[in-house]
Amino acid sequence: MRPIMLGIFAAFFFAITFILNRSMDLAGGSWIWSASLRYFFMVPFLVLFVIGRKNFKPLLLEMKKQPGIWILWSTVGFGFFYAPICFSAAYAPGWLIASTWQITIISGSMLAPLFYETVMTEKGAIQLRGRIPFKGLGMSLIILLGVILMQLEQASHLSLMAIALGVLPIIIASFAYPLGNRKMMEVCGGRLDVFQRVLGMTLASLPFWIVLSIYGLLTAGSPSLGQITQSGLVAISSGVIATVLFFQATDLVRGDMQKLAAVEATQSMEVLFAVMGELLLLKSVMPSALSWSGMALVMIGMVLQSHFSNKIVKRKIHNVSV
Repeated sequence: MRPIMLGIFAAFFFAITFILNRSMDLAGGSWIWSASLRYFFMVPFLVLFVIGRKNFKPLLLEMKKQPGIWILWSTVGFGFFYAPICFSAAYAPGWLIASTWQITIISGSMLAPLFYETVMTEKGAIQLRGRIPFKGLGMSLIILLGVILMQLEQASHLSLMAIALGVLPIIIASFAYPLGNRKMMEVCGGRLDVFQRVLGMTLASLPFWIVLSIYGLLTAGSPSLGQITQSGLVAISSGVIATVLFFQATDLVRGDMQKLAAVEATQSMEVLFAVMGELLLLKSVMPSALSWSGMALVMIGMVLQSHFSNKIVKRKIHNVSV
């Protein structure tokens, strides 16, 4: 239950990203700065925190062993995740981005065959290649059905161009985030805590953000004070608090693809938080009865996803032991 609760809290702070990114775009800010500034701001916060825990040197030693691997999967997990999300904010409202992002529930499950999971038996722990949890995926589809119902009325008023440019980058991000996160968990092998891993991935992704920011200077100019301020808020709420909470949740279920899928499913709560935030801060239109029905389905799907995952895990252990 603890990983699920951590995932829900992470979803709350992640939702701030969609709201503020849309706010910055409406104010004329470039998506390039919305993306890169977040990670630049994250570095000092995380460095101070990790140094305070006296874990900075072990992190640097770990990164020194495989610098290329760190840069590769950190760029995938952070760069190819957040840059497309910010790009989409220029073409679609926050609620559409937040709802489309829930594709990561399915994307994460589809990545299972790329990894091995640990199964405990009477003879000890064994490694098995992950399988796509098709039955559990059905529970995720309930969540996505709820998301579709929530946004059905609003999406009918968007142009085809807005849908394409607002949705396709999010699909890329939905695969990049769990792939990069899981690959780095595999590389770290439990030798680093969640704070070290988040800092390490942030540092390793800096070459990507530096190149992107140079491109931003040449094409869009420097960011405004308002965008810098809001990017700082995103860095603290989403980049530090939410990321650490989510990575802590995934670390607790590391090696178990069923439970990992359940934790990732908690991110569907971002839709509810994003809708509430836009109502309060951006004065968006109150959702219709159909949208509220979708929210109920999201909650039901989350509960079923969590319950089914735990049930499958127990059955799997029993079958292997026998």
